[in-house]
Amino acid sequence: MATDAARSLGEPAHQEAVQQLAQQPDSRLRSLNPGPIPIPAAPSSRSLLEKVSDQTVNLDLTASHQSENDSISTVSSVESEKAAYEFLAQTPIKSTDKHLVEFSEAMRTVAKALRQVAEGKAAAQAEAAEWKRKYELETAQKQQTRIKDCGTCTDDNLGKMASQLSLEAPASDQTGCCGNHGICSHEVLQDEVPGPNPRPSLSMVGRKASFRLSWGCNGNKNGQHKHDFVSFEKGDITTAERSSKQILLKWESRPQTVLFITKPNSNSVRVLCAEMVRWLKEHKNINVFVEPWVSKELLTDDSNNTVQTWDNDDDKKMLHKKVDLIVTLGGDGTVLWAASLFKGPVPPVVAFAMGSLGFMTPFPSEQYRGCLDNVLKGPFSITLRNRLQCHVIRDAAKDEIVTEEPILVLNEVTIDRGISSYLTYLECYCDSSFVTCVQGDGLIISTTSGSTAYSLAAGGSMVHPQVPGILFTPICPHSLSFRPLILPEYVTLRIQVPYNSRGHAWASFDGKDRKQLAPGDALICSISPWPVPTACLVDSTTDFLRSIHEGLHWNLRKTQTLDGPRD
Repeated sequence: MATDAARSLGEPAHQEAVQQLAQQPDSRLRSLNPGPIPIPAAPSSRSLLEKVSDQTVNLDLTASHQSENDSISTVSSVESEKAAYEFLAQTPIKSTDKHLVEFSEAMRTVAKALRQVAEGKAAAQAEAAEWKRKYELETAQKQQTRIKDCGTCTDDNLGKMASQLSLEAPASDQTGCCGNHGICSHEVLQDEVPGPNPRPSLSMVGRKASFRLSWGCNGNKNGQHKHDFVSFEKGDITTAERSSKQILLKWESRPQTVLFITKPNSNSVRVLCAEMVRWLKEHKNINVFVEPWVSKELLTDDSNNTVQTWDNDDDKKMLHKKVDLIVTLGGDGTVLWAASLFKGPVPPVVAFAMGSLGFMTPFPSEQYRGCLDNVLKGPFSITLRNRLQCHVIRDAAKDEIVTEEPILVLNEVTIDRGISSYLTYLECYCDSSFVTCVQGDGLIISTTSGSTAYSLAAGGSMVHPQVPGILFTPICPHSLSFRPLILPEYVTLRIQVPYNSRGHAWASFDGKDRKQLAPGDALICSISPWPVPTACLVDSTTDFLRSIHEGLHWNLRKTQTLDGPRD
């Protein structure tokens, strides 16, 4: 475009126009300075060259128009282009360069942020891979341990291991060692040892029935439940809601032997026991075991002369290997007595209410046929009631192995001052931590099943029997701020009589087996690995609420009338 204009004007005319423009700078500036130039966002080098060429064309056109009046002297084209470049190098172009610098700084900031994000993502992936590797390694080790434990179940030394209070060696059966589908019978009571019967004096037939315990949500028996109590997945720790789960017992083989435990000195109980024994033997083909004194009473009836019993303590210790089910006729005291007969695993207990209180006896005695029929068929809900395992350590034998047998209690162990007129002075420790010094009438260490017994009378709280915990309740403490505690089930409590105590203390276990504790003696309490599984009429929660409503008349009052003041 500039070339065509130059050709049309001619070279002499062009030079004269440029010279005249140089002699009149004011007019040139007025014609070439139309106003401020807008600042572009990000101009390129090509746009700048186009602007320079446009300014050059404007200069050539002005020179051509004024050359006709012969008023502008000739100036070389090189100088005109130089003047145009100087004009373009003013403030607007400098402002554009400043924006370019800011834009480049912003881009560098963005690049730095993206680099940091990439580095963080790589670190997170590496950490997740490490957690996954640890989780897989831990799972593999647990699986190997489980397989190893299952392999040791058939070892010849299983009889020795079963005599210990431990859950580390469950017996194997045809279904294999469980652990993946709930709680097997071997985790509640020990199964029969393979091989010949070590106690031939017990004339029993058949093999002990096996069963399986499973988690059920709110009594739901559809099997849709979780088995993990704590799971670790992708770096997140979650805890299953075991408080909302009901436990179901399902027989894997038919029960064959039932043990009857009855309340003594009761004619109604004796009559009902004879009737139930006859019905089980005739209609269910069940072997019946009874206590020795009950066997003498039933011998008067010729139809019940086939009941079995035990002759000595050694035979009584082997009952858990043969008895499939326990039936109690009486109150809560009868259930406590039945649990005390088993120093290790306890078979499921079906408790019929024939006493004054029934916190653990939900079954009505007049409906025993339907109740026993449902229990023998299964599945049915059970409550696993924890027991306390107590050891008395004498000061004289503190450096020796404890020789006294552990005492198992279902309700509570009580330490009191006995006949002494002085306050009981006890030092209490939880694991290795000091808890407090008890000064008062005594202390109650209770299970959650015993929360509605002596502990409740001393001011303790009522606790659902399946809540895992140990109740720590003072008896008439000398300090008003000494309030009851609920401790987790995995702790070990040590109650010690200090040497500076004014008197002795006395410990009783479920209201019996009273033992004296001299200064320096200690009592060790922990949760036993062998709970007492009691059958439920409906489910654990429903039976518990029914017992406090009917047994304690909990929150029973008259409803306010409607003829009073209203809002």
